[in-house]
Amino acid sequence: QVQLVESGGGLVQPGGSLRLSCAASGSITGVYAMGWYRQAPGNERELVATITKSGSTNYADSVKGRFTISRDNAKNTVYLQMNNVKPEDTALYYCNAQEVRLRSDYDVQGYNHWGQGTQVTVSS
Repeated sequence: QVQLVESGGGLVQPGGSLRLSCAASGSITGVYAMGWYRQAPGNERELVATITKSGSTNYADSVKGRFTISRDNAKNTVYLQMNNVKPEDTALYYCNAQEVRLRSDYDVQGYNHWGQGTQVTVSS
C-alpha cells in the first residue's frame, strides 16, 4: 500500500503564503506522479497541480502563477508552495499519488492513492 500524509495547512490571510507537504511511504516503487487536489464545501474535488517523477507539471488555470508544485524524489515528498492566496483557495487539500502496476508484458493498470487531507483557510 501507498500511504500519504499531508501537512502544512492552516489559516492564512489573503495575499499570504503557505507551503503544503505530502510524504509518501509504503510500496511506492510504482508511483510515477503525485499531486494536489482540493475540495470546498458544495464543490467537487478538483485538480490543483500535479508533477511527474521526471518533473513535468500541470496546474489548474485558477492557480497558475501563484502556486508551485515541486517534488523531492529522494525524500518521496511533494510540496505545494501557495503564494498570493485568495479566499477562493479555501478548501480541503488532498495529496494524490498515481501508481502504475504491470498487468502483463504489454499492459499496465493505474491506481490512485489519497491522503487524509489538510485544511487551508484563507480569511482575514
